[in-house]
Amino acid sequence: MSKVAFCFPGQGSLEVGMGREIAEAVPEAMEVYRVGSEATGMDLAHLCFEAPLEALVETEVQQPTLVATSLAILAAVRKEGLVPDVVIGHSVGEYAALASVGAMGTGETIALVRERGLAMAEAAKQRPGAMAAILGLEDQLVETLCRKILMVWPANYNCPGQIVISGESEAVDECCAEAESLGARRAIKLKVSGAFHSPLVARAADRLKPAVDRIRFVDPVTPFMSTVTAKIEPAQRLASLLVNQLTEPVRFTQAAGELVKDGVTTFVEIGPGNVLSGLVKRIDRGVRTISVNDLASLEKAKEALAAR
Repeated sequence: MSKVAFCFPGQGSLEVGMGREIAEAVPEAMEVYRVGSEATGMDLAHLCFEAPLEALVETEVQQPTLVATSLAILAAVRKEGLVPDVVIGHSVGEYAALASVGAMGTGETIALVRERGLAMAEAAKQRPGAMAAILGLEDQLVETLCRKILMVWPANYNCPGQIVISGESEAVDECCAEAESLGARRAIKLKVSGAFHSPLVARAADRLKPAVDRIRFVDPVTPFMSTVTAKIEPAQRLASLLVNQLTEPVRFTQAAGELVKDGVTTFVEIGPGNVLSGLVKRIDRGVRTISVNDLASLEKAKEALAAR
């Protein structure tokens, strides 16, 4: 039987008013915002439903609002009786993925994500850096460039021909210029404050570790595919993976590829936007993708998965 993966987006997928329509229609979804607000001391419903984009973009705000919205939408998806065979998340989306399979509770997940955002923001201030998307070059060529140029690393393997690099600003600029000289279609600097998913933000990992260590992880009720290792991972590995995730690359290409090999034919993106759906289609054109972020798309997902 063909399998279904639920996937949860990372930073960059935020939208003004995200989650509002579903939360106002589904009490279980609104409850996620209430629980998350209580756990973080932030008014997540107000931020997600009414705040302008500039109030959401800072990493310490964006991360908890994004994860809360994904989990609120998940609550509505669950109410329709839709369940996955496996889950996967992109960067901070891994926290939503883990909460979705019961590895940790909703409140503690959103509180931990808030701490992660604060840790990353602080690390970026202490050691500023940059990130850039290299489009249209083979992954191995970008890896070779990163080995050749000091202080720059592959940060996100998003899909074939799209790698994000991370490091010191000058090194990132040099890598972008080199990539374009080798035939990259484009090299685009990202609007971020730090060199995330690189050794430059090791202080963020140090700050996050005590908070992660306080969590008592439970074995996922549905398999969790890690985008740190591109393997299905159990409860006893989750703490170290969430800490390492901050300085390790996001191997979304490899992890999604493993899921396809294992029989996943449908990827349901749960959260704002449709970034992951686009990436998955570039990883394998043969799979079906569904983005769920409002009532209309929830209904479509219900119809599409009804035949399972």
